[in-house]
Amino acid sequence: LILSLIHLVCHDRHMSAPAQSGLYIVATPIGNLGDLSRRAEETLAAADIILVEDTRVTGKLLNHIGKKSRMMVYNDHKSASDREAILDAVRCKIVALVSDAGTPLISDPGYKLVRDAQAAGLYVTTIPGPSAAIAALTLSGLPSDRFLFEGFLPSKTKARTESLAALKTLNASLIFYENGSRLGAMLADSLSVLGDRKAAVVREITKRFEEAVTGSLSELSQRYGAEKPKGEIVVIIGPPGAPEAASDEEIEAALREAMVRLPASKAAGEVARMFNTDRKALYELTNRWKSEK
Repeated sequence: LILSLIHLVCHDRHMSAPAQSGLYIVATPIGNLGDLSRRAEETLAAADIILVEDTRVTGKLLNHIGKKSRMMVYNDHKSASDREAILDAVRCKIVALVSDAGTPLISDPGYKLVRDAQAAGLYVTTIPGPSAAIAALTLSGLPSDRFLFEGFLPSKTKARTESLAALKTLNASLIFYENGSRLGAMLADSLSVLGDRKAAVVREITKRFEEAVTGSLSELSQRYGAEKPKGEIVVIIGPPGAPEAASDEEIEAALREAMVRLPASKAAGEVARMFNTDRKALYELTNRWKSEK
């Protein structure tokens, strides 16, 4: 079916088409159809084949813009021969890649196809647009200058806590996708592993019942412990707070330990860097200890 469809489209393709043949990565709305950009609409209208996750979902979008197009289901589990057949089509026609919602490849299929198309020297471009991860971050009220998109955590508790533990020391906001049935368990595990950080649960972005609930992980874990909200859910967890300042006793103990290994000046420098404190004051302390002996 894939081969016959591609052969048909390549045979019908007119060289006077308004756009260059190639692979077009097209972002689609995450809820509100009004968020489809004009460039995305024009690209979908010009496409010979649209690669989709679900023909029913993309079909509604195409009906909205009054476009009927050949759709082909694509996911990264397709065989190498299927991808090669699609690449043959990319050589002679406009192929649009979409996901059910948002930007393709972001926790959605497409990576292997884009990789192979680029390796083959084919034209690949992107039509940027909505992304639930970025939209949720803007609604969360949490630091957005540095963030990590983690996508979906493992569904099993042990694997999930191990994944969270690997992120514990990262000084950045963390972005996760989650579904309603696992949300409570995910928040509880996050609280256990990461501590009681500021966080946000954002759902139904751009839709009528859009919601951004903010609070501490303990508050959100309690709220969603039994509740299983519907819709697409993004969880944002803020970065760790500043560590508590070390006590004078802790600094002095570290300095004494360092002096066993290093000359006084180097010991003072090492401990100053460790605790972000004044090196000169520490060096003076080492001299005072020496004079007291």
